[in-house]
Amino acid sequence: MEEGDERKRRGRSPDLDRLWDYDHPDASERKFRDLLPAAVDSGDLSYIAQLLTQIARAEGLQRRFEDAHKTLDRVEKALPKADDKAKIRYLLERGRVFNSSGNTDDARPLFLQAYDLALKSKEDPYAVDAAHMMAIVEPTEKQLQWNLKALALAEDSQDERARNWKGSLYNNIGWTYFDQRQYEDALAMFEKALEFREEQGDPASIRIAKWGVAKALRMMDHTEEALEMQEELLQEYEAAGQTSGDVYEEIAECLIVMDREQEAQEWFAAAYRELSKDPWVATEYDRLNRLKELGKVTGVEPSQHG
Repeated sequence: MEEGDERKRRGRSPDLDRLWDYDHPDASERKFRDLLPAAVDSGDLSYIAQLLTQIARAEGLQRRFEDAHKTLDRVEKALPKADDKAKIRYLLERGRVFNSSGNTDDARPLFLQAYDLALKSKEDPYAVDAAHMMAIVEPTEKQLQWNLKALALAEDSQDERARNWKGSLYNNIGWTYFDQRQYEDALAMFEKALEFREEQGDPASIRIAKWGVAKALRMMDHTEEALEMQEELLQEYEAAGQTSGDVYEEIAECLIVMDREQEAQEWFAAAYRELSKDPWVATEYDRLNRLKELGKVTGVEPSQHG
């Protein structure tokens, strides 16, 4: 497709990335499916293929992995006549479905192909996305290298969509440092993430970034400051009509360090009740069992089948 045709297509077709609500993939899927009839009528194979990749992503986020693979099989048939962007998005989403279903070995080469093709095609946002996914599937010793590649791309890009990755990347790099017990470096990255999120102004993202800062502070023995931040976060979630098992857990962890065991027990129990309902935490058996034990919760054990 010529550059002029691409501009025309973008002008008449919705920006798929802006339609996403990652907290509600079922609603996002409905939005994408509503676009399908008009996309098919347009006969634009590249756009149809991209739209289907986002439906597959929504299916994967709902853990409907078989459905997601079937949707991507439809995309794969269209790829010979599709543009590079559609091919990149196909590689990314097929890789994500494999990764989310626990198959990192099949995911890794797809992310690498997506990264190489995105660089070649000068599709900066997708190159950053692919590099960040490589960091997720690689062993610990290679994660930082890939996240730093992604960050360099995001910081140097003229594309706003690529630059918008910086908040997620600061966060991811922070967690890599955190897992290596380099808590000061982790805190520095979490604070960068918070600053970036505050510039963007999205309350949900700001809350997530604050939580990381507070957790790092706790690990650095700044327990009172960490607890104060988590209690402020709790008020923010409640004001938004939401709950957060992660915040409950951190409040409990702070309280137990401060020898306030009885209070901690109540928060561990609350954290267990909340997090045990989260399908993305369901396989973290050690974490859930610890919360249940410290919260002295009686009843069924966390599912061993996730």
